[in-house]
Amino acid sequence: MVSKGNKRILPYHWYKKGSIYIISIIALFIVVGLLTTIKPAYRLSSQAISKWTSDIDSSTFLYVMGLENRVFKKALPSDESFPNLSGTLFNMFVQLKPNDPRSFLRTEIPGFYAFDSDILIAGEGTNYTNLPHESSPPLEDVLKEHEAVLHEDEENDEEPGNEPEEKETEQPSTGGKNVVFIYNTHNNESFLPHLPDVSSPNRAFHKKVNVTKISNYLADALENRGIGTKVDDTDIAERLNDRGMKHSESYSVSRDVVKEAFEQDENIVYSFDIHRDAMGRDVTTKEINGEDYARIMIVVGEEYASYEKNLALATEIHYLLDEMYPGLSRGVLAKKGAGTNGVFNQDLSDNAILIEFGGVENTLEELYRSADALADVFGEYYWDAEKVDTTP
Repeated sequence: MVSKGNKRILPYHWYKKGSIYIISIIALFIVVGLLTTIKPAYRLSSQAISKWTSDIDSSTFLYVMGLENRVFKKALPSDESFPNLSGTLFNMFVQLKPNDPRSFLRTEIPGFYAFDSDILIAGEGTNYTNLPHESSPPLEDVLKEHEAVLHEDEENDEEPGNEPEEKETEQPSTGGKNVVFIYNTHNNESFLPHLPDVSSPNRAFHKKVNVTKISNYLADALENRGIGTKVDDTDIAERLNDRGMKHSESYSVSRDVVKEAFEQDENIVYSFDIHRDAMGRDVTTKEINGEDYARIMIVVGEEYASYEKNLALATEIHYLLDEMYPGLSRGVLAKKGAGTNGVFNQDLSDNAILIEFGGVENTLEELYRSADALADVFGEYYWDAEKVDTTP
């Protein structure tokens, strides 16, 4: 500040800053006025804003909040630098990430969404070239009759040799209460080794020899570990046919099944939707202690508010699988956006996951081994979470 006679004259840069401040305030009021007066059809929706900001690194928000409250800065690593604002703005407005080549391809290559899921936890060998893939054939292909071949001990689920391993040690029990609900949204998904007249993974469907056998086996295995389990036997494919719906609408039908299960039995806490992958044997098979197992991938949808709770369950099961049966888990996959359901009925429970059991080239024998393994792992998880008294 300088004096000229009796007058005090402010430095030029003060006037400059003051002008910028006043102009910014005026611009803010103009923008707010435009946003509130234009027709609703032309306004920015919360969904659009959410889409723009969903891929921004969380550290950016911490830095911004840290400008007002230094406590937020303590959540950042000491060596963390300020985020690249030009890269952040570029990603927001054009939806392209310079460090992620998939962002340049997703809108240009038809069907690329199948490779556009997020690998939240990568199991052994899992990468973006071998993600789970489920074909979506016409419903008439799903319902088409095929010949099926089973091994002698697989002809009947009651046959010896095709029953879950029983635990001989003293164990707790849910006391006749069903706490797990198992169902199959794509109930006719089958396996090529059991379909002699089918060679294409896109046609590997059968009315009886399918993923429902895994669900029934897994339920028995959980029961043998004291965990009451209910298996749904709804033929989703038939319901779709009866209602004139498409195979891609399967989750709409299975949703009614899951809602009914939770409404009718307040003891049910967990829900598992059992599927099989369309990937080949080299991706979906793991040898453990000299025996082949069908590998497991856990899928969590991200397009509902409470997905992080289901993600926590998926994460626990993955790491227990990796500890008890190394290499059996292919990891945890998150799905959202175009080309996928993104919810998978998981918004109906805080303990809901979709499980891909093996692939189209696995045998029931391999799948049953994996069901026993998952029952072991879930038993460890469940009884630890319940903190029950195991004394007689």
